[in-house]
Amino acid sequence: MEVSINSLASGIDTVWVLLCAALVFLMEGGFAALEAGFIRSKNSLNIIMKVIMDCTVGMLGYFAVGFALMYGVDKAGLIGWSGFFLKGDFTYLGLKIPLYAYWLFQAAFAIAVATIVSGAVAERMKFAPYIVFSLLATVVIYPVAGHWVWGSGGWLNKLGMLDFAGSAVVHSLGGWASLAAVLVLGPRTGKFGKDGAVHVLPGHNLPLAALGAFLLWFGWFGFNPGSTLSGLDTNIARIAVNTNLSAAAGGTIAAIYTAVKFGKADPSMAINGALGGLVAITAGCAFVEPISAVIIGAFAGMLVVFAVPFFDSLRADDPVGAIAVHGVCGTFGTVAVGIFAENGGLLYGGGLGLLGVQILGVAAVSIWGFAATYGLFSLLKATVGIRVSVDDEIEGLDMSEHGITAYSDLECNPLTALSPVPSARSFPVAEHRLAE
Repeated sequence: MEVSINSLASGIDTVWVLLCAALVFLMEGGFAALEAGFIRSKNSLNIIMKVIMDCTVGMLGYFAVGFALMYGVDKAGLIGWSGFFLKGDFTYLGLKIPLYAYWLFQAAFAIAVATIVSGAVAERMKFAPYIVFSLLATVVIYPVAGHWVWGSGGWLNKLGMLDFAGSAVVHSLGGWASLAAVLVLGPRTGKFGKDGAVHVLPGHNLPLAALGAFLLWFGWFGFNPGSTLSGLDTNIARIAVNTNLSAAAGGTIAAIYTAVKFGKADPSMAINGALGGLVAITAGCAFVEPISAVIIGAFAGMLVVFAVPFFDSLRADDPVGAIAVHGVCGTFGTVAVGIFAENGGLLYGGGLGLLGVQILGVAAVSIWGFAATYGLFSLLKATVGIRVSVDDEIEGLDMSEHGITAYSDLECNPLTALSPVPSARSFPVAEHRLAE
């Protein structure tokens, strides 16, 4: 049977996008392991359940409504309004792959936004209200921002904003939504003393968190190169290299800085430094040189080290560092495109035009994510409530919300659960960080 060049190309592109969609979806496993490792064992099953709900409820919401609001026929540059339940004509998108392949890839992005927030609200948020948030994040919050930047007719798209794979649309949005969520929710019991002291509530399994980071890093090779939507685009090689180099630089700088500054390299900072590099390069991975990717990643790794204690000082309790990694580094990475892009970047003779658009765009997306999440969490708090009781928090959300523990062979000692929370002095690296 004779196969035309066009059909062969379409087949290769389809397989490429489906493979990358699978890699992006695997990142949910990375998020689950990372977040479970960064929190206490008594809450680890609960956080995994929340990630699972992102994959189930969130996926259904994006199928029914979210994709239509994001990629439907444009309304005033603000929102799409057609194609609900994937019904209707999407030919105006100019896809060279089946709509279903494109939807699956985009759906994996959508659920990542909600999952970013799940880590920030870990250890004290009720399960049912979180499901409501996860649904609305994939139905409304993410799709609206996505339409502005990636939708046909979106106002930021028309201005020429460059966000190749989502430093702004996914990560800045999710990071600043996380800040809004934790401000409404409040810190974990014992995190902050009455005297203003910051107490360390150490994660129970940093090797598990590191495994999660490696899974995320691996999945990013679908997240960024897959956004070409074509396995025939030779730029996928440079995108993959830029992605890898930025992560390497971020992890290296975070590890070296903590080793020099505190006397010991901080594993959690090295993990989040690498993730910060991945987040930061996501906007510009297709537009910058490899040396620029190294610089962007290095700055992102340093930003994480400074941002984590900064948000602690604001009493914004984020157990996994989601605000620092996704909010701060996503914002920086989006702006960095205006500086380092080979076509239009400030350092390449492009002037201030692109840089101004990047700043405007990431500000708009971030403000939308923060405001929408703050409003939703405030509404949920005033109606159904979003916070578990102190007793349930002490017992652990695995038992109070799901009736089972993640580690059934370990019995919880209530006296240990009620004992004073260790101060930062119990953890030398953390002590030095908090003293800055």
